[in-house]
Amino acid sequence: MIGRLRIAVMLALVVAVTPVAILLQMAVLRTRLMHPGTLPRLWHRFALRLLGIRVHVEGVPAAGRPLLIVANHVSWSDICVLGSLGPFSFVAKADMATWPVFGMLARLQRSVFVERERTRASHLQARELGDRLGAGEALVLFAEGTTYDGNAVGPFKSTLFGAAQAALAGQAGLETVHVQPVSIAYTRLHGMPMGRFHRTHAAWIGDMDLVPHIGGLLREGGMDVEVRFGDPIPFTRGSNRKEIARLTEAEVRRNMAQSLRQPRPASAT
Repeated sequence: MIGRLRIAVMLALVVAVTPVAILLQMAVLRTRLMHPGTLPRLWHRFALRLLGIRVHVEGVPAAGRPLLIVANHVSWSDICVLGSLGPFSFVAKADMATWPVFGMLARLQRSVFVERERTRASHLQARELGDRLGAGEALVLFAEGTTYDGNAVGPFKSTLFGAAQAALAGQAGLETVHVQPVSIAYTRLHGMPMGRFHRTHAAWIGDMDLVPHIGGLLREGGMDVEVRFGDPIPFTRGSNRKEIARLTEAEVRRNMAQSLRQPRPASAT
């Protein structure tokens, strides 16, 4: 009963706040009266509060631009977690653009939609990402290409690291794209450290239906997530994208393992 009441209250708040946020963001994108990442950041913080997700952060987003943040991927909630920490845009799968509500929210956050399965189009998609990076933006790339169960990091796909090469090729005078490894680890549930089995509570994997998963998180609440920003890796004209992908993956894997071994206390930071 309490769980159902919690869901009803949270959904009522979302219904009340989200349409207003959508209209304001539309106005911002037309008028540029403020940074286009400001309202999405506030909305993500609001969503995390409703979900009962506490975010603990080690390190900071790199100040240099252009910035390609490369992270592991556990759940749709990763977007709220990272989106709450900076004015970032996301690299998203193409089919997300057609999702009801979520697709609109992604477009309003100026997400870049890519078809990862279309190998032949990968260079064109990297070029589009490169144009955004070349304009000095900060983009978030989930380099595994899919979600994992929160216990391990999957292999990083190097294809879209070509966006850094495209940015350097397309922007005269640009010498470096900053590639920053970021790990995301869901560590506690109601203050207690999660084991391998309980970490799947946060994970959204494969063909799992989205709405029931959101309902489960709303009903349960009380989850902690650790985000670790590693040192940026410079991507220059002489860099190899496969080598940068390998270095980034190793850093994300190391930091995630550290978070899972020694999770921070449950109090928010």
